[in-house]
Amino acid sequence: MDFRNTDDAVTRRIRAMNDRVNMLRENDLYFYNQPISELRGGARVLVNGREMGMFASYSYLGLIGHPRINAAAKAAVDRYGTGTHGVRTLAGTLKLHTELEETIAEFKHAEAAITYTSGYATNLAVISTLMGRGDYVLSDKLNHASIVDGCLMSGAEFRRFRHNEMDDLEHRLQQVPNGVAKLVVADAIFSMDGDVIDFPRMVELCRKYNAWLMMDEAHSVGVLGKTGRGIEEHFGLWDSIDIKMGTLSKTIPSVGGYVAGKKELVQYLRHASRAYIFSAALPPAQAAAANEAFKVILDEPWRIEKVNANADQFIQGLKKRGFDTLLTTTAIVPVLCGSDERAFAITRECQHHDLFVLPVVSPAVPEGLARLRATVTAAHEPQEIEYAMDVMEKAGKEIGIL
Repeated sequence: MDFRNTDDAVTRRIRAMNDRVNMLRENDLYFYNQPISELRGGARVLVNGREMGMFASYSYLGLIGHPRINAAAKAAVDRYGTGTHGVRTLAGTLKLHTELEETIAEFKHAEAAITYTSGYATNLAVISTLMGRGDYVLSDKLNHASIVDGCLMSGAEFRRFRHNEMDDLEHRLQQVPNGVAKLVVADAIFSMDGDVIDFPRMVELCRKYNAWLMMDEAHSVGVLGKTGRGIEEHFGLWDSIDIKMGTLSKTIPSVGGYVAGKKELVQYLRHASRAYIFSAALPPAQAAAANEAFKVILDEPWRIEKVNANADQFIQGLKKRGFDTLLTTTAIVPVLCGSDERAFAITRECQHHDLFVLPVVSPAVPEGLARLRATVTAAHEPQEIEYAMDVMEKAGKEIGIL
């Protein structure tokens, strides 16, 4: 395709995005997709020869590089090699995959579990497999894109309720015709704002209106609950979620996604969800690493205490310095900047002072709500968090955010 001489809608979209990226590069404002050559201790990284404090990591418990997890992955490669024969349904399931799913089921207090090749594929596959035309899906307005795409792909009637407003969810549930299948789905911790869903009220409404409940725990496993098991443990409401979804690529330092629930649900998904049937199995090393990581979480509960202490230090410290961190109470800490331009500018100042943090701008968030989407982990020490806040404060004052 000759982009110089074509002017259809696809070309205009491509050209607009490239123009925006090129403008950012020319003004030293583009910091996405940076080449990290080393991970140093979980809280620091080596980028273009410079050591930087990492405040954009999803490794909430600092498990990347954990000796036990590394050893499990290496042993799996030695025993099984680097790949599988293909899809599990036809080419066979490794014992590793079965062990991982049993570990997940136990960890999540469920009867069974199924794994997929990514968290995105999990939400896409599960929602579109369970729901169809004539059904209703009710989704929090700030749910992750993978949830939204799964809802759209399902063909069900797709209704959004105002973010974390349970009265609006009830209003939406009241609008669903009697006898119709309905699914309520939400993030446990929201990936851009860091706040926690009003889980007790949501459970109450799902029971009252006989709706299925699906929770995406991508950012809550390892963060919520005394033993890191997630939102049910956090609120003391075990067995309240029908479809317990999570990822294997954030707190769990591997790759993939999972759903835990009743045996009948998992057996149905294993024989009906296309992302399971038509995708190759998780590589042995990744399955073994994930399996061991769940065990490490239970064996090292101090990590959960530390990530939450670090989050509290970061949130309260930023607030005292004058930043708006919205309603977060977790390791995801939005630092509100306002305009896209200010978000890019503060990122540049932070990056120039060896602080690895990235902006989230429109259309990922509404215009005027651009922010740094900063994170802390159990690997950070208090002095590293203080340094990060000092850098942000200085930059915020220079740019006019503070």
